[in-house]
Amino acid sequence: MNRPGQTGYDPDWQEKYRDMIATPGQAVSHLRPGQRVFIGTGCGEPKELVKALTDRASKLADMEIIQLLTLGEAPYAHKKLTDCFMVNSFYVAENVRGLIQEGLGKYTPISLSDIPRLFSSGHLPLDAALIQVTPPDGHGRVSLGISVDIVKSAAENASLVIAQVNPQMPRTLGDSFIDIYDLDILVPVDIPIFEATLPETTEVARRIGERIAALIEDGSTIEVGIGRISHAVVDFLKEKRDLGIHTEMFTDNIIDLIESGAVTGAKKTIDKGKIVASFCFGTRRLYDYIHNNPLFSFRPTEYVNDPSIIARQHKMVAINTALEIDLTGQVCADSIGNKIYSGIGGQVDFNSGAARSDGGKAIIALPSTTPDGATSRIVSRLSPGAGVVTTRGDVHYVVTEYGVAYLHGKSIRERALALISIAHPRFLETLLKEAIEAKYLRKELADVGESFIVGPHEAKTSLLLDDGTKITFRPIHPTDEPEIKDLLYTLSQDAIYSRFMTHIQRFPFRQIKDFVYIDHRKEVAIVGVVPEAHGEDIIALGQYYLDPRTNRAEVAFVVRDKWQNRGIGKFMFRHLTNIAKQHGITGFTAEVLRSNKRMQAIFNNSDLRVRSKLTDDIYSFEMDFD
Repeated sequence: MNRPGQTGYDPDWQEKYRDMIATPGQAVSHLRPGQRVFIGTGCGEPKELVKALTDRASKLADMEIIQLLTLGEAPYAHKKLTDCFMVNSFYVAENVRGLIQEGLGKYTPISLSDIPRLFSSGHLPLDAALIQVTPPDGHGRVSLGISVDIVKSAAENASLVIAQVNPQMPRTLGDSFIDIYDLDILVPVDIPIFEATLPETTEVARRIGERIAALIEDGSTIEVGIGRISHAVVDFLKEKRDLGIHTEMFTDNIIDLIESGAVTGAKKTIDKGKIVASFCFGTRRLYDYIHNNPLFSFRPTEYVNDPSIIARQHKMVAINTALEIDLTGQVCADSIGNKIYSGIGGQVDFNSGAARSDGGKAIIALPSTTPDGATSRIVSRLSPGAGVVTTRGDVHYVVTEYGVAYLHGKSIRERALALISIAHPRFLETLLKEAIEAKYLRKELADVGESFIVGPHEAKTSLLLDDGTKITFRPIHPTDEPEIKDLLYTLSQDAIYSRFMTHIQRFPFRQIKDFVYIDHRKEVAIVGVVPEAHGEDIIALGQYYLDPRTNRAEVAFVVRDKWQNRGIGKFMFRHLTNIAKQHGITGFTAEVLRSNKRMQAIFNNSDLRVRSKLTDDIYSFEMDFD
């Protein structure tokens, strides 16, 4: 770490402000029983002041400790000290979780953007604030370093501000400075600040991270956080271009993302070129990297988490996690049943802002099961006592390791289908049964069972047409039911007759169901889709049905009328052929009307060994794979 002479700090600051200087013990001796005392956030916690405060416990009683999130030992949060200190936390970290879950501390559920107003309005007046800052520069300004967040508001509104002044605190730039005369007591220390290492990334987290990264376009501004999923997402973003960052917090892995060239901030609508955050957790590597680095702009929570500021960013992507979600889309993120586990944090702020951003995406991510695999995190109803952080009306994307569900503007029926399809396969039948019992789904779906499983990722491919239009081919999905119905009803009578060999006037639900919910052991169904403002349109459907007795599969496909004669059918047939070969199928069969010259040409001009026989105006084809 750079020493004071290399940082722009005033080397004579202790002499200049000697009347304000005290030892930790002297500083906390000004605190009295019954007061409300704020403690600085995260790795910026002033640990010498906290130790001195705890050592003085015998002289204190009924002191309320206000905190957002601390990473130290929280020595004041012990059962034996509950008569002295009552912890009131806006976010329940591991070091206070046991105390609060036993009812010996307090949790205040609130969005981060609202906390500063609690302090400034007098709804939660602060008698004192214990914070950590850098030494002052030549202008008498100290930086709040790695924890600006709600610390700045606390310092501005507390009656007494005691600052641990530490040259090992990085000097961050932005709206992170306080005039030294806005502090009351200075406590010089020269000790390492807390460090936090990244958790090991699991395979589940990587699969979720890869799916989220696929949703992030070049030029997006992203919110990244702490935890395995956020860490995994960053690993998959290094090939992106012109990403911006506007986030509540970040960790060490942001360095690798920046150095990959993915982050430029050039497309940001506001704070262009700057990485904006309110606090960070990390190691010495990160702290040295952000020290006096003009790329970073640390700003208070009331700016960073303001939904109206977040919404102004073009293509803002918010990535937040959940503990549980029900089939209607209610997201629980701060409790396991009635046991408070974490907090609301910035989820509501960023989810709301990203949802209103032009081209933005609000994403909720969660593993499909608890770590032991015993319990589904996607449930028909939330656990008793579970709180809703993001309401069903505000949820947009939900991502698990099994897929992506888009819920916003969807009916309860559509939401249930989408969420069941991305649940762990072991829980599909139970969720389906419970959804039918809850009247979310029609009882005719009771027999679809394993058909909720989405086909293999390997079945995905794409075709670029001559005019530059990209068509994506992917396995059919349970949520494709409305689009399949739309596809069938937009076909001309000629197309319907060619495909079904009869003039169908209507497609009942049971027939639509048979297209969408397939037996993956014997059937394959792929759809060709093009992007639209509402999501995507299905413009083609291809299927084959295996006859286990012959190891041959009957193949059929249909293309929306206005997309015909553009090579889509030929491409889809070749793709189905490749899938069938991978599954060890011997060949295809098909029945084609004599009048359907296009389909005959596709089969006859393929590289398969083709035999056909005409009976009563219908060609029966047999095609062998080599």
